[in-house]
Amino acid sequence: MSDFIAQLQYRTTQEGGRKTPAFSKYRPQIKFDFDEMQTSGEQTFIDKDTVYPGDQVKAVIRLAGVIYFKGKLAEGILFEFREGSRVIGIGKILQILNDTLKVDR
Repeated sequence: MSDFIAQLQYRTTQEGGRKTPAFSKYRPQIKFDFDEMQTSGEQTFIDKDTVYPGDQVKAVIRLAGVIYFKGKLAEGILFEFREGSRVIGIGKILQILNDTLKVDR
């Protein structure tokens, strides 16, 4: 099941991002500012198969740790995506597809 759609901005190699392109279904770690927990997040690119350092792309994201983030996400929230401790890009949630993730109000 897909969890949300996000706008992703990959860092350039000079900014500390990847040296090689990423392919659709790539699964970096995702970290939200409000928590130390990180989870794997599969990125399925929309209208592209390959993203190069410095590129922007919209993607459907599927989180591995859905249960942990239940009731904690909202549209507009920013997150980092990482390879280990290295931040390779920033994302912004555009639309939540999995209602269990939406912030409890």
